[in-house]
Amino acid sequence: MKFTLGWLKDHLDTDASLEAIAEALTDLGLEVEGIEDPATTLGAFRIARVIEARPHPDADRLKVCRVEVRDAPGAEPREVQVVCGAPNARTGLVGVFAPPGTHIPGTGLDLKPGVIRGVESNGMLCSERELMISDDHEGIIELPEDAPIGARFIDWAGLNDPVIEIAITPNRPDALGVRGIARDLAARGLGTLRPAPVEPVPGKGASTIGVRIDEDAREGCPHFVGRLIRGVRNGPSPEWLQRRLKAIGLRPISALVDITNFLT
Repeated sequence: MKFTLGWLKDHLDTDASLEAIAEALTDLGLEVEGIEDPATTLGAFRIARVIEARPHPDADRLKVCRVEVRDAPGAEPREVQVVCGAPNARTGLVGVFAPPGTHIPGTGLDLKPGVIRGVESNGMLCSERELMISDDHEGIIELPEDAPIGARFIDWAGLNDPVIEIAITPNRPDALGVRGIARDLAARGLGTLRPAPVEPVPGKGASTIGVRIDEDAREGCPHFVGRLIRGVRNGPSPEWLQRRLKAIGLRPISALVDITNFLT
């Protein structure tokens, strides 16, 4: 099971370090299989703007891009030339730039300056798969026009949260949710369990779905809750939910699929 440190702190009020939390989880029987810190793997990727994208003189499917890059938002801009094969590379696009020397997680290679079909290229405009934040590789990442040029992509996208992966044994179904893990850590003395962030939603009308719990099942199921929801518009899920799913390696699909993955 994977969750981020920030996700855990939504349920647990704690000042404990990541290392102390990992040690406590293992002591509680929730073995930590790994910790991924995006700042280590994705810290070099920055938001950049394509000033101009023109056809490559010797390759129909490639474009030669002049890219505006900065070391930080508000810093002095400079231009670099990048040869890009993405179909959506175009003038004005705001995307994610990797300078030479960057390790590209999706390929396992360290980026080097090069010459592609006779044209110099000094960096890369990246897809989500190259950053290993999804399987999407149909084109390079497209960001809003007002995304701050020079900012670290992980900071802007909210992907700078360490990801903890733990092994769940069959006798610990209570730890299959982040709140259950937070409750264990609070009992261990690593903080205080926050009140459940649940707001009541008044129902409107009776449900047309009948539910019956057999007498012999009442002891095993003392509490059952269900809700019928009508008029759902199954569009994209909110940005905060998409970011949280991406952080643990899940691809956002739609509101219904995403909320199911979030809760389970």
